[in-house]
This record gives sequence, structure tokens and C-alpha cells, in this order.
Amino acid sequence: MLRSDAVTKGIQRSPNRAMLRAVGFGDEDFGKPIIGIANGFSTITPCNVGLDDLARRAEESARHAGGMPQMFGTITVSDGISMGTEGMKYSLVSREVIADAIETACNGQSMDGVLAVGGCDKNMPGAMIAMARMNIPSVFVYGGTIKPGKLGGCDLTVVSAFEAVGQLTSGKIDEAQLTAVEKNACPGAGSCGGMFTANTMSAAIETMGLSLPFSSTMAAEDEEKADSAARSAEVLVDAVNANIRPLDLLTKEAFENAISVIMAVGGSTNAVLHLLAIARTAGVDLTIDDFERIRQRVPVICDLKPSGRYVTVDLHNAGGIPQVMKLLLDAGLLHGDCRTVEGKSLKELLAAVPSEPPAGQDVIRPLSNPLYKKGHLAILKGNLAREGSVAKISGVKTPVLTGPARVFESEEDCLAAILEKQIKAGDVVVVRYEGPVGGPGMREMLAPTSAIVGQGLGDKVALITDGRFSGGTYGLVVGHVAPEAAVGGTIGLVQEGDSITVDADQLLLQLNVDDAELERRRATWSKPIPRYRTGILGKYARLVSTSSRGATTDHAD
Repeated sequence: MLRSDAVTKGIQRSPNRAMLRAVGFGDEDFGKPIIGIANGFSTITPCNVGLDDLARRAEESARHAGGMPQMFGTITVSDGISMGTEGMKYSLVSREVIADAIETACNGQSMDGVLAVGGCDKNMPGAMIAMARMNIPSVFVYGGTIKPGKLGGCDLTVVSAFEAVGQLTSGKIDEAQLTAVEKNACPGAGSCGGMFTANTMSAAIETMGLSLPFSSTMAAEDEEKADSAARSAEVLVDAVNANIRPLDLLTKEAFENAISVIMAVGGSTNAVLHLLAIARTAGVDLTIDDFERIRQRVPVICDLKPSGRYVTVDLHNAGGIPQVMKLLLDAGLLHGDCRTVEGKSLKELLAAVPSEPPAGQDVIRPLSNPLYKKGHLAILKGNLAREGSVAKISGVKTPVLTGPARVFESEEDCLAAILEKQIKAGDVVVVRYEGPVGGPGMREMLAPTSAIVGQGLGDKVALITDGRFSGGTYGLVVGHVAPEAAVGGTIGLVQEGDSITVDADQLLLQLNVDDAELERRRATWSKPIPRYRTGILGKYARLVSTSSRGATTDHAD
């Protein structure tokens, strides 16, 4: 029995069938599984501009495999284009909108399975949250990574353009050089090319078995990406027939595998937020402390941007995520019995993958020669972050810094001070009221961090926030500080010039002010007036959970 029988079977469903006939159903189609194609295509961003071609290939393939595809659209927000503006407040919110849209279409139309096609950062976790909610057979098709831009023999990504702004203000380059970077950074379709958030989340989904092997690192414009989309539809029809569902795959062990791979490839801090949200929806007991536990035993073995040298197409050419997984599996750092949407275990899936990375490349290193002996996403706690915070410490030469607080109430104020060269070596920059509730929407801080790096202060300044950082961020940065300022977190009590310690070695984020003084400050603190009372941002601020639990609206408490 199919779920779609609710709209296709019986005399009383004659009107339903009449409408379905108008969109292409024939007599023989009413017994086939209805396959939803959640198409994230738009011309808003290069991340999504190629998705329609993939969705059409998947649609055709689903039909040939015995399914009856029905296509519908989902939205996207371009992080790179909205970065540094009020529009970035809608970015994390769009994750919930995408999840809601997919759930609404699939459940409203009684679809039997869903193939989601996405590109920009929030497309992936949004689709995964929907899949976990509905628990109908599902597969995710990643739109693919952009190829690197080229300038003067160097690989460029969109982060190169953000950093060039800081280089210009510090006199390291002129406007002509800035324009050259701008014109060459993004050469075509695909998601941002380093191991930023989109490529991190696609790698996580492949690891958890809801995308096909090798698909997470393919270039958007290569033919193999379209072939993979077609194959994904075939696999989904098989999964419907075999009743393989997302919650069969999204176990605690599968999430641990995803975290292990994210550590190994040097992935984005946003993966912490998104995996917590997906796990919460799936009913899996995953906490922020699990990331620190796994970090302690999994090294960083891939030399990828933003802090490394290579881009995602280089990782693909070196063996992709399956090669990384095989190294971890052989070292006992991966649960090989986890299942995939193809009905295979990871161990079976990786049987033909070599146990050593290819010779003649140094994108993927052996575990005996890692870039870092421990993972790069550290969970810091202390009186500034009692619930936790997330520090990305790859490429950081100075993991410990105690310095005076430079306090800003918004990203815009912070960036202006950086560009006016008001931030000095040794400062601890605090950007607050940018959390899930306070922002609302937990904006990413790529512009300030890139400007700091561009000015040569990346190893000399710490930046902490209750907002987020882009997957393209690196340096001594600590985000997701919880509780956030807007709900009374200690970060809201910091005053200009206070001493703050950021210690990635001791996993400490501490405001060096005595408890009595903090209580005096807390007694005079008042909750700020919400920046938005209506619309989606007002609704989000009322519903959203703390970042330490995924900043999700999908929770019972």
C-alpha cells in the first residue's frame, strides 16, 4: 500500500484523480509511487542557478524507474549576497522555511517519497529537517561545488573577495586589484568552493547515507553531477519499494560519523548548529558536548580552504568523502554498520575504496601525518558561555588570548571600526545581540573576520559573538555563544575594556570579572525591545531555541 493511495484510490477520489490527470497522470500512473521533487532552483545565487537541470534529470529518471514525479519549488537566501546586510537575518530563518515548505508539499499531497535538490547553505539542513519530520523515503541531491576562480596563478573563492576588502583598507592592494579579485572569484555555477558550510553539509549528508557516494564533492557544471542526480532518483524509487526511511538511517552512530568526517575535512562551524537541529527533529540524543568528545580523537587530515590550500574539486579528485571515510573506518573512527539509502552498510559501500590516499597529492593526508592531531571545532565553555560556544581553531597560531573587550552591539558597528583601523593586536572583539532571538536570525560574520584577516590581524585578535560565522571564516573566532545576550546571557553584561580570556587549549571562554560585579550588572540589565514584532523574523524570534540546541523552531519546549 502506498501513502499516495489516500488521493488516488477509490470512487470517492475521482475528483482528486481528475486534477491529477490535468498535470499528466494517466490510468496506469495511479498505482505508481508519487515522488516529490523539491527543486531549490533560482537565479538568486550561483549556488542554485544550475539546480533546475538536475531536478529535470531526476524527474525523468524517477519516471523511468517506475515512479510518478511531481515537482515543486523551495526558496533560498544567498548568504554571500546578503552577507553584511540586514538581509542576512533571513539566512538561518530560511532553513526553517525550506523545511516547512517541503513538509507542507509532501504531506499535503500524500507523496510517497521526496528527492530534494539544493545548493546554498541552508538548503541542505532545511531539507534534512523536513525528511526527519516526515520520515518518508528520501534522498538529497547536492547542486555541486563551484570551480575555483583563477587570478595570477592562484585559486580564488568568494572569501578571497571578502578578504580583499580588508587588504584594500590596510593598503596591501589597490582598487584595481580588488576589482580583479571581484571579477574572477566566482567563475560559474555552484556553491562556494572551499570547505565552507554548503560543502560541509553536503559531506555530512553523504556520510549519513542520504546522498549517493562521491556526490557531495562533484563540481556543479560537470556531467557526472547530472548523472548522479538521475541515479539518485532511481535509488529513491527503490527505497520507496523497500521502505527505507530517513529515521532508519539517522541514528546516533550516523551523526557521530558525520561529525568525524566534518572534523577530518576541516568543516564549517555551522555544521554544529545544523546537525544539532536535524538530530533534535529526528529524536536523536545529540548534544554540543558530543562534538568535543569526537574532536579529541579525530584529526584534521584534509588541507582545504578557508584556512588550507585546496578547494573542494581538489578533494573530489583525490577520492572525495568516500576516501576520507575509508581512512577513518580503517582507524576505528567510523561506525561501519550504519546503513545508507541504497540499503548498504558503510563498510560495504567503502569496500572498494583504497586504504591509503592516492599518491602524488596532499589534499588528503594519511592519519599518521595529519594537519592537526585533533579536530578543529572546539566547544568552549565558561562564565561567558555556560551552555557552550563553538571555536574554529584550524590555522590558528595563537590559540590563547587574554585582552581587552571591544564591544559592539551589531555587526555593522564592528565592521566600521575594523575598516577605520580602531581594532588593535591583542583586542577581543565582542559582537552581541546577533543571536537567534536578538538578531533575530543569528547573522554570519564573514565581513568583519575577513577584514581582520585582510589587515593582517588574523592571529592577533579574537572575535566572539552570539551570532554565527561563515563557513569561510578562520582565525581565533568563537561563535554561537549561549545563552545569547538577548535572553540575559553574560555576553550582554560585558563592558568596554573588560578582560576576556579565549583559551582553545583549556576550552575556556571567560569574562575576567568577579561574580559580585556580574550580579550588580545583571540587576541593572533589561531585556531589549524586539527588533521585529511581525513578519517571519518576529515569528522566528518568538519560537526559536538556543543555539546550543540547534536554534530550531522544531521543538516541544
